[in-house]
Amino acid sequence: RPPEAMVVPVETLTVRVGGRDYRVRALRDRLQAADPLFGVLWPAGIALAELMATYPVSGKRILEAGCGLALPSLVLKRRGADVTATDHHPQAEEFLRFNARANGIPAVPFKLGSWNEVQLGAFDLIIGADLLYERGQPELLAGFLDRHAAPGAEIVIADPGRRQLAPFRKLMASGNRECTETRFPPRGRLLRFA
Repeated sequence: RPPEAMVVPVETLTVRVGGRDYRVRALRDRLQAADPLFGVLWPAGIALAELMATYPVSGKRILEAGCGLALPSLVLKRRGADVTATDHHPQAEEFLRFNARANGIPAVPFKLGSWNEVQLGAFDLIIGADLLYERGQPELLAGFLDRHAAPGAEIVIADPGRRQLAPFRKLMASGNRECTETRFPPRGRLLRFA
C-alpha cells in the first residue's frame, strides 16, 4: 500500500495590488514543507506585482521566472498580458491554477523545470522576485536570462537584499546590461536591466 500523501495546511490571503484585491493561496507555515521557500507571499513578490500593475506590457511576451505563488503573473494576466510562469517546485502549478480561479483570471500558462534545463523560447520581458537565495544561483539565473531574453528584452528582478544580489549584478553587467534601481521597504531593490 502506498504511503499516505502529506496534507499541508494552506490559507487564503488577501493582498491589495494596483488598487485591486487578490486572493492568494499560500502555505500556512513555511517550515511545514520540504522547501521552506515555496508557498509564501514574500514582500519582493508583492513589490514586483505592484510594479507590474502599471508596467508597459502591450505587445510583449512575458516570462515570470521562479514564480512561486505567481502574484505578478496574476496581475499581468488580469491586465490581458501574454505571460507564462515557470518554477521548479512541483506544487507551483497547482497553486497558480487555484489562485487564477480564485480571482476570476484566465489560466496562466505554466512550465515546470529548473533554470538549467527548461527551454521556453524568447521573451520581451522577464521578471522574477526573491530568486537569489543560494550560492550558485547568480550564475544559473544569468544563464537562464541569457537563453530566454529576446534581443532588446527588459529584465526586472525584485530582491529583498540577499547576499547573492551583488554577484548577480556583476554577471549582468559583464553581459553589457545596464541597470536602474528603485527601493522598496525594508531593504528591497527593484532592478531593471536593459
